[in-house]
Amino acid sequence: MTTLDRMFVGSFLRSYLIVLVSLLSLYVIVDLFTNLDDFSKGATFADNLRHISWYYATRVSQIFDRLCEAITLLGAMFTVAWMQRNNELLPQLSAGVSTRRVIRPVLAGAALTLALGPLNQELVIPRIAEELTAERDDFEGLKKTPVKGAYEPNGVHLEGQAAVRADRMIRYLWVTFPQGRTGMVHLTAEEAVYVPPGDGPHTGGWNLFHTKPKDLSDSELPPGLERLGMGRYFLHTREVDFDTVTRGANWFLFASTPQIREILAKPGARRQPQVAVAFHMRLTRPLIGILLTVMGLAVILRDQNRHVFINAGLCLILCAVFYTTMYGCKYLGENDLIGPPLAAWLPVLIFTPLAVALVDAIHT
Repeated sequence: MTTLDRMFVGSFLRSYLIVLVSLLSLYVIVDLFTNLDDFSKGATFADNLRHISWYYATRVSQIFDRLCEAITLLGAMFTVAWMQRNNELLPQLSAGVSTRRVIRPVLAGAALTLALGPLNQELVIPRIAEELTAERDDFEGLKKTPVKGAYEPNGVHLEGQAAVRADRMIRYLWVTFPQGRTGMVHLTAEEAVYVPPGDGPHTGGWNLFHTKPKDLSDSELPPGLERLGMGRYFLHTREVDFDTVTRGANWFLFASTPQIREILAKPGARRQPQVAVAFHMRLTRPLIGILLTVMGLAVILRDQNRHVFINAGLCLILCAVFYTTMYGCKYLGENDLIGPPLAAWLPVLIFTPLAVALVDAIHT
């Protein structure tokens, strides 16, 4: 790596950080002042400030996930445009250095920053998925949320009325055991608290309080249900935890790629087309980012005598067309109009020949 290469890499990283901070700050400021009333639920100013800091500290990773490729494109675009404006390309071209060789450090820096998107998606977002699904006005997780039904692998069905995230508690949990020792068993608990898996005997399941019936005989007690006292039971579960029955419809967007693959492997998975499209788009994401960056730089470098603002405008138009095509294919795949693999790979198939043609048209 030459001195000029290091200078161009440093220039790209500086432009990338400026674009990153600008876009994220703009989002936070606009969203904060738009929804300021939702953040004013705390007792004191310090509580409100802590709520706002906590909320946007987690949302930054989600916004970065959505804008990672666009931020890299803008950073590379501003770097090359600044090189053209300062006449840094012409001396190198006059010395016999090709345009592709000059922008190689910028492409290397772009590849590095594009890798941050999948890393954030796989390592950061799954760890804070619970915070990302929380609402603005639910500072302490005390707001009641709806509960969905779910099945255990052995056929046990759980369904509730309302849940409180702070205590991992569900009001009125109804449990149906399909095959008890004496047939089907129905159990209703006024309160059910989920206990995550641990070392104790009563972990990895639900503490059931004030149940009806209050007492089941040994012959009526179904497998997986343990009596703790009059009107108290512990229900051992393998897959149905608190998040399973309270998560929203698009919860899989916050899961890692291996988790999405496990969901697809289960028979009768909910929203199968949407989950399949999300899985295949995870695989094509690195190619999407590379294609977008290469095409954007090719548009700028194709005519180096064109005004920098015109180049920037053409680059933004290309970005808009690219994302419109990508989300259009996603819509077709989620609605079973085309197959999920084709929905994810079709933008790559459409724009790869265009990217090759644009790169080939760069004046060297």
